Amino acid sequence: MDAYELITRNADEVVTEDEVRELADDPEGKRVYVGYEPSGVLHIGHLLTANKLIDCQEAGMEVVVLLADVHAYLNGKGTFEEIRETAERMRAQFLAYGLDEERTEFVYGSDYQFDDEYTLDLHELELSTTLNRARRAMAEIKSGEAAKVSHVVYPLMQALDIEYLDLDLAVGGLDQRKVHMLAREGLPELDYDVRPAIHTPIIADLETGEGKMSSSEGTTISMADSAEDLREKINSAFCPPTRDPEGDLENPVLELFEYHVFPRFESVTVERPDEYGGDVTYESYEALASDLESGDLHPADAKSTLAASLDELIAPGRERLEALREE
Repeated sequence: MDAYELITRNADEVVTEDEVRELADDPEGKRVYVGYEPSGVLHIGHLLTANKLIDCQEAGMEVVVLLADVHAYLNGKGTFEEIRETAERMRAQFLAYGLDEERTEFVYGSDYQFDDEYTLDLHELELSTTLNRARRAMAEIKSGEAAKVSHVVYPLMQALDIEYLDLDLAVGGLDQRKVHMLAREGLPELDYDVRPAIHTPIIADLETGEGKMSSSEGTTISMADSAEDLREKINSAFCPPTRDPEGDLENPVLELFEYHVFPRFESVTVERPDEYGGDVTYESYEALASDLESGDLHPADAKSTLAASLDELIAPGRERLEALREE
């Protein structure tokens, strides 16, 4: 797999392909980032973009993780002291999950977002951005919550972070697309270069296959989950043996195999009694998905294998969390 394929595999969108191809021609030392608001234990959404950062490291890039403490403060996630404590736990979890410590730079937003130059650039961006444009880039407001000025400033800061972290590539979930488009429009107004972006997919709701898996609503998967938790959650997951003919539903079990398991394991072995076909090893996601749809792989066998694979991935982070609690 060449650098471009590695950097972009499993991406939902690449903006733009030409820009990322140029980057992939000489990836050594180039800087890629994801920003995370310190808000608790890492969950499946964090880990999906973390997988992409690991891909970029394997391609030769340097990783920057923004622990966005100022963003978290603007979003009402606690005092700076509380947010910093959460951020340090998240840092330990990311490293336990597989990011290379020697090639990963962790940066607090407060390290530079209070500087005069940043503040003046933020005001310049506020002057050149209409309120309607800023509102379109805002994160979704929860039902019953009133939008605040901080919610509008938040995406402007995200756009400016791309410049101040000296980045070559921005990574985020598909829900970050509007922010990255805002950056492409707004940064040239400040005489800064635009950067390409890669957007990872959104995993469907685990129990219904609809919408998206959310850490605030419904069932999600996190580094705090025990092996038993994972088995229970995956066993109850929506996993139809055939695809939805209407195309309205996704199969979250297959999505987890595609975006979380196969990027991290060279092969996956489904253990079955001989009377049910015996053990079978899959070296690609496509082969596993094909067998599930054809009926050669039973959903229950797929689920048990998925639970075991996810447990292997998150166990180091879970152990690190437990050690931090004991300190």
